[in-house]
Amino acid sequence: MKVNMSKSLLAVAMTVALGAASTGAMAALFNPFTVNEASVPGGLANPLLSSPLPGAEPGKITGNYVENITFTGGASGTFTASLRWNAGQYVATDGATVLGNQLGAITPNQYGMYALLSSTGTYAPGAGATTVFTLGAGSALSVWIDPSSNTTFGGGVAVTGGAGEDYQIASGLTIGGTGTLDPTLPTCNVSGNINCGSFGTSTTFALTALGSNYFTGPIPFYNLSFQSGQLNVLDTANPLQQTTNGSLDVVFGSVPEPASLALMGIGLMGLAASVRRRKQS
Repeated sequence: MKVNMSKSLLAVAMTVALGAASTGAMAALFNPFTVNEASVPGGLANPLLSSPLPGAEPGKITGNYVENITFTGGASGTFTASLRWNAGQYVATDGATVLGNQLGAITPNQYGMYALLSSTGTYAPGAGATTVFTLGAGSALSVWIDPSSNTTFGGGVAVTGGAGEDYQIASGLTIGGTGTLDPTLPTCNVSGNINCGSFGTSTTFALTALGSNYFTGPIPFYNLSFQSGQLNVLDTANPLQQTTNGSLDVVFGSVPEPASLALMGIGLMGLAASVRRRKQS
């Protein structure tokens, strides 16, 4: 899939991708998928994720992130960032029901899953005291399984040890995203400079062969991932690298393949033609 897809077409496709989950069941907020935890060395079979009951399928992965970010330009300018995300829980398609899993559990069969993302973008003042961030396209995403849950990270982001047995399950490229930082939010003031805004990003998503053993359904698997997270206070006037953290959740969707997009275009052309004929008559 090409990243430089028309923005309007991509927006329509993303809406279709996210809306598909509610077509069959109004209670479903997110697209369903299945996971084979037994594919991880030392992992055990988990029917809750691999063969769930209808309506109880996994639909979201919750977790937390650490990010190193550097701003250039003062009140407005550009940023570069490196982010590490650690998966914490699987949640059902209703967005609320936590599903039992072996991610980081204190058991002999525990394992970890993490993602690394380096990104660039711009920032500028928004309404009131807000700052608006815009993520650029084309930055690399990689997703990894840590079978022994023992990988260590220097500075919160860079892998420094324990990764010899880790293996990559997915890769992608950023498509775009936006975020708003608002230090005047009541949650920000009460909680001491945390929960001071939110962001959303999207990336392409392609499984490796080992990733297809882990994410087993649907086939083919979704080709987009969507991330939504919480922002803590950042000082854009500070040119030194800053470290922040927060919660970050992941869901999946798909952009139609070119043939499907072509059929969609033909359908829209036919609809437009029929509208013109009705107006003429």
